[in-house]
Amino acid sequence: MPIVHSEATRADATRAAGDDGARRILCVCPRYTSSFGMFEHAYPLTDGVRALMPPQGLLVIAAALPPGWQVRFVDENIRPATREEFEWAEVVFVTGMHAQRRQIETICHRAHRLDRTTVLGGSSVSACPENYPEFDYLHVGELGDATDELFARLARDPTRPERQIVLTTRERRELTDFPLPAYELAELRRYLTGSIQYSSGCPYSCEFCDIPALYGRNPRLKTPAQVTAELDKLLACGLTGPVYFVDDNFIGNRRAARELLPALIAWQKARRYPFIFSCEATLNIAKRPEILALMREAMFETVFCGIETPEPEALEAMSKDHNMMVPPLEAVATLNRHGLEVVSGIILGLDTDTPETGPRLVDFIERSRIPMLTINLLQALPRTPLWDRLEKAGRLIDDDERESNVDFVMPYDEVLAMWRACMAQAFAPAAVLARYRHQLDHTYPNRLRVPWRQRHVPWRDVVRGLRMLRAVLWEVGVKADYRGEFWKVARACLRRGQIEHLIRIGVMAHHLVMSARDAAEGRQKASHYSARPQEVPVPAE
Repeated sequence: MPIVHSEATRADATRAAGDDGARRILCVCPRYTSSFGMFEHAYPLTDGVRALMPPQGLLVIAAALPPGWQVRFVDENIRPATREEFEWAEVVFVTGMHAQRRQIETICHRAHRLDRTTVLGGSSVSACPENYPEFDYLHVGELGDATDELFARLARDPTRPERQIVLTTRERRELTDFPLPAYELAELRRYLTGSIQYSSGCPYSCEFCDIPALYGRNPRLKTPAQVTAELDKLLACGLTGPVYFVDDNFIGNRRAARELLPALIAWQKARRYPFIFSCEATLNIAKRPEILALMREAMFETVFCGIETPEPEALEAMSKDHNMMVPPLEAVATLNRHGLEVVSGIILGLDTDTPETGPRLVDFIERSRIPMLTINLLQALPRTPLWDRLEKAGRLIDDDERESNVDFVMPYDEVLAMWRACMAQAFAPAAVLARYRHQLDHTYPNRLRVPWRQRHVPWRDVVRGLRMLRAVLWEVGVKADYRGEFWKVARACLRRGQIEHLIRIGVMAHHLVMSARDAAEGRQKASHYSARPQEVPVPAE
């Protein structure tokens, strides 16, 4: 299928739409099924929060639509799209990850029952377009010439085509040409954290990761001015508090990170620190004290590091030996000294695992004092070296009843039992709260301290904080069966006047404890990346 030059096609779409051709687009984000990383047990304590973070991809696409097109946005992690919204739309845009596959398909069926045209983009379809034969249009790849051709086609005719049309991006739009995401369409205060992106791609090639195949190994970048403009828009749309940089690796381009951070520092100072930042980065960030110092000044407080495993031979086998540039325990301690709490990703079910892997992991968690870890069973994703290796070996299993699509070296039942045992031990109430007490004493005091009178804290945030404090004290401090362990930390917070820490620790610890219990009882998927179906109701309004 020929691809027209992006600028020409973009102009064609605008001309074709005109006043008479303006389209009505409904953007729908499919819900996630229950998993540890979705923080569902935290939401009842957070005064109206119903989802983790706004979906960047759909909000960028909504902002990129031709002038004059009408757009509505629904995140089904907050509420389901209504029949009236489907009837209003001419075209329904959907995006999602492999883990959302069943929900993606359901949205397509609902739209088709009303004869609405459906368009699917995002990482899952970009990796596996063959998985979605029922959508009318497939957008494979990032924002670019395929996007422009899609808009031009819809401008000419928004009705369903006779057969599926696949549009593949050949020329990606530069990130410097990206529009500001349409944050105004999202109910930002219904999310646990805001989101922002400044780069795409990662220079590493870890065996299990699909980022290099989807987005490249040479990170592409927005300018610092773009990033601060997006922060201005988030602030104008009413968001304050946590904002997560969703980049695959915040230090994928270290020079760019060093250029961005002074702009973030200046922005935060000028606007009285309305945001608290977090990000994802490889563990070798510990070798960059100049970056860590700048992150502290910009008010970064959390870094997600894919430690994956404390076993060196496993890291070497998965091509993640850069995690061994600094011993993991030393790296975590270095980040803590800069006020950065580490959140970690861990994988079980690796070919190198043995029956001793579980106990060694629990020991590592205890010694690292990392309070929050996402422990997932290995899941092979398409377009990864892991997928290719296992496919050649005949070790991929398509069975919705299993927790993983990998034929493990260890017996499946033993791996699943090891995962459940690790979850139960690592997130026992006493263990979780002891690790948070360590953060309270040894990490949080190293953070940038800005007096309250010098911070931008709207009155609505004060009210919300008081409501959350009440919920934490009642649900965790009174009703929870582990309240005694909670009060060991809560009393320390109260003595020091650290109400923010008390709220956050109470909320996060409660989620960790309850999620571990779900895991032990089989009520939760063992991998966030699995598309194994599981019925979880959409939160009520």
